[in-house]
Amino acid sequence: MTETSIAHDTATGSPVRLQAVAAEGQPEVTPALEELYHGFEQELLVPLWTEIGDLMPAHPRSRAVPHLWRWDRLRRLAARAGDLVPVGRGGERRAIALANPSLGGRPFATPTLWAAIQYLMPGEDAPEHRHTQHAFRFVVEGSGVWTVVGGDPVPMNRGDFLPQAGWNWHAHHNATSEPMAWIDGLDIPLQYATEAQFFEFGRDGIDDTERITPERSRSERLWGHPGLRPLAAAPATPGSPLLSYKWEHTNAALRDQCLLEREGFGGTVEPGHAAVRYTNPHDGCDVLPTIRAEFHRVVRGAETAPVRETGSSVYQVFDGSGVVTVGDRAWTVTRGDLFVVPSWEPFSARSEAGATDSDEGALDLFRFSDAPVFEALRLDRTQKDA
Repeated sequence: MTETSIAHDTATGSPVRLQAVAAEGQPEVTPALEELYHGFEQELLVPLWTEIGDLMPAHPRSRAVPHLWRWDRLRRLAARAGDLVPVGRGGERRAIALANPSLGGRPFATPTLWAAIQYLMPGEDAPEHRHTQHAFRFVVEGSGVWTVVGGDPVPMNRGDFLPQAGWNWHAHHNATSEPMAWIDGLDIPLQYATEAQFFEFGRDGIDDTERITPERSRSERLWGHPGLRPLAAAPATPGSPLLSYKWEHTNAALRDQCLLEREGFGGTVEPGHAAVRYTNPHDGCDVLPTIRAEFHRVVRGAETAPVRETGSSVYQVFDGSGVVTVGDRAWTVTRGDLFVVPSWEPFSARSEAGATDSDEGALDLFRFSDAPVFEALRLDRTQKDA
């Protein structure tokens, strides 16, 4: 930038700064062109020909970058926070967000997705609140916490996926003598960018009638029967009315896909790669309007084909070990590790799981993404690389 343009910016107070450059596809640099650009700055105008490469690239160039967070480090820091940071009003949740290193220090895993480790000490309650952001919880280890959604206590156990549509009152309570950690996923960055978010505090505590510890929530008893939809009920929110998707069902579905493949009947998305999507039992759509959740199993020795997709994803290793490759980065991963796949970066996974690090002899991956948003806007695109 020239001294003249800097001085002009100071004088006019305009945040627009333009510089005439001699480059292919740009007009010839002349005093008249520089004067025109100064006029644009004064009137807060930006010509497309100076921005086309950034605004309309040949393919997506995400502001996020591939990154990996190690579960053992997250867990250790969360435990320390449990000793030092209260969970009541002012903090609301002892949730520690993943900050993608290229997003300016914002607590965003990707430009549209928020992910965090949440930690609750023995006997603690996380106060009630509600927000328009759609959310879920996924449990990679432990048990003993109940999330109370609209007065319905829902147990949280290893492998369980618990979606919760926006604007539902919810609180948590730890009924055991051990702390518990899990991951939260929300569409906070998306709603932040669209300036559409609302938040409201609820009660400071939950009632004794809610502080119970049933094996199944009321939502599970009504909606949790495979292939059966209750005729007497209709969801009050746009998300799934089923508040818990049990690990035993997820695991059984993945195991059967692998068995069918070995028997020669197919059922997997590619050799050695079984996968399921969590769906709304009311209409078969995604569990949340802005978030898609899936579970992938890659059997030992198998490797998935590199895939590019518009939109971003966050993965957590549920079980097993292997090597994941995102763009030009590759990491060896184990249970609990989290990593980001930005838009249009190729992703593949190779399983090295064995009997010592996996219950099923496979690399198990939980994934959530912003796919429903891209599909609704007809911006979804997938490409398998050779």
